[in-house]
Amino acid sequence: MRSRIALALLLSIGSLCAGCDGDNGGGSARVAFVPNSFSFWDNPDNWPTSYGPAYGDIAPAPSYFVPCEGGPIALCYYSGAAPETCTLTDDGRFANCKCFEIPYGPYFVLMTSILNYPVYLATVRECGADGSACVGQTNKAPVCDVINRGTLIPGADVISTFSFACAPEQGIGQTPCAMAPYAGCMTAPCWRDDGGGLTCQCPVYDGPFQVGNFGATCELTSDLVWSAAYNPNEQGGTAPDPPGCVPDAPGDVGCPLLGPPPYPSPPAGCTEVCREYSRCTNGEGIQLGYTCDATLCTASCNDQDLVGEACSGLSNCDISAIAALEAAMACSCCASQLCGCQPNDATNAELVRLNQLQADRGIESQCALNGTLCGQ
Repeated sequence: MRSRIALALLLSIGSLCAGCDGDNGGGSARVAFVPNSFSFWDNPDNWPTSYGPAYGDIAPAPSYFVPCEGGPIALCYYSGAAPETCTLTDDGRFANCKCFEIPYGPYFVLMTSILNYPVYLATVRECGADGSACVGQTNKAPVCDVINRGTLIPGADVISTFSFACAPEQGIGQTPCAMAPYAGCMTAPCWRDDGGGLTCQCPVYDGPFQVGNFGATCELTSDLVWSAAYNPNEQGGTAPDPPGCVPDAPGDVGCPLLGPPPYPSPPAGCTEVCREYSRCTNGEGIQLGYTCDATLCTASCNDQDLVGEACSGLSNCDISAIAALEAAMACSCCASQLCGCQPNDATNAELVRLNQLQADRGIESQCALNGTLCGQ
C-alpha cells in the first residue's frame, strides 16, 4: 500500500510541477521529466546508479536495455553534429536535438534512464534492478506499454529510445570522450515541427561519455553537443547487445526472413497468434499485423513513411503471442506464415498495394524475396 501511495504522489508531483525548474531554457512550460524538477533528479537519493542521475544515460551492462516493440519513437543515437544537430539552450541545461522518427518496430529502453520515476520503479519491480528478468522478452517491461501509449512524458508527441532501424546505413560504434557536457536523450520527450522534422528536448549532463560512432570528434563547434551515453566499464558499449538475433530488426542484428516453404513446425500457440492477427484492424477492416510485416522487415532508414502507413495503430494491439513465436523461431515478420494465418480480403488488397509501392521505390518486398505476404 505504501508503494502505491508513493507512486500516486510522484505522479501528482509530475503534473503539478510542469514548468518548474525543468524549463527547457526557451521559456516554455513543456514537461521534461516526471517529476518535472532538476532538484529531484539531481538528488543522489534518486539516482538509478552511483555514477549519476537518470539523464546521464548511464549504461552499466547490456541487460539494462529492455526490449520493446511498437512506436512511434525517436532515434537520437546519431544526433549532435550536422545535419542532426543538438543545440544547447541558453541556460545550458537542455539541448534541442534533431532526431529520426521511427514509426514502428523493435526498440530498446535503457532502464537507468527512464525519465518518469514511477514508471522506472514499476520497471525495476518487473525486470529487476539490472533488467535481467526482461532480457529477450519483448514488451515485458512496463515502460514499453507506457511509451507505446504515448503517456511517458505528458504532452510529448514521441519519446526518444534506441533502435537498430538506421544501423545498416549509419553504423554502430563508440568513441570515448573525457569530461564534457553531452545530451542524455534516452526517454526524452520530442515534438514534431511543421516541416515534418522531430526535435527532442534532451537534458544535458557534464561527465565522461561515449559517442555512438567510431572516430568522432569529442568537442563540437559553437553551441552543439553530442547525444551520448556513458558506460563506466572500459570495454562496454552504449548500445544494446542482444543475446540473439532481434526479430523484425534490420541488418546483421536482425533475425532472417523465412525462406521458401516448407516451413519449420512452430511450437504451440498458433491459435492465439492467428487471433492477434485477426483482431488488430484499422477503421477500414485491414488487419495491421499482416501489412506491417509486409513492409517492416524490408524497410531502410530512408523509407520509414511506408512503415508508418502499414503499421499505424498496431501499437494499440496485443502482439505478445506473435512476438514470442518469432523470438522462439528466430525469424522476422514470420509468425503468420509459420502458423498458416490467413488475411481477409481487404488486407490482401492492401498487401498488393504496399508491395507495389515498395517496388516503385526499388525495394525488394518480402513477397519478392520469399513469396509470402503477397496479397491477392
